[in-house]
Amino acid sequence: MRQVPPTRRRGRLMRRGPAAQGDGPCRTCVGCRVRTAKSDLLRLVAVEGVIVPDPRGRLPGRGASIHPDLGCLELAERRRAFPRAFRLAGPLDPSMLRERLEAQARRQEDGRTVSDV
Repeated sequence: MRQVPPTRRRGRLMRRGPAAQGDGPCRTCVGCRVRTAKSDLLRLVAVEGVIVPDPRGRLPGRGASIHPDLGCLELAERRRAFPRAFRLAGPLDPSMLRERLEAQARRQEDGRTVSDV
């Protein structure tokens, strides 16, 4: 049987097992489906049909993670990923999340970083 070299999966972490655990917890972005460090993602929670950002990670309920980027939000909406991630039926309102990400993008365009605000 012919041996085929393993192919690199786009956007995936290459290390598996105990060595990958040393980098801290990993989560998957519901938009682009890339696994990355938990600290690089924004936690989201669904509260009464509205997607609420939870930057401190303290709100109760099932959470989902997304890169703090409008591109990932648009991908998640197009893929209808939020109802699956939160395990809820029906549409969810991402307007609060969209407003936060747009404001963050405007601040970065103005030359200020997120930590300056």
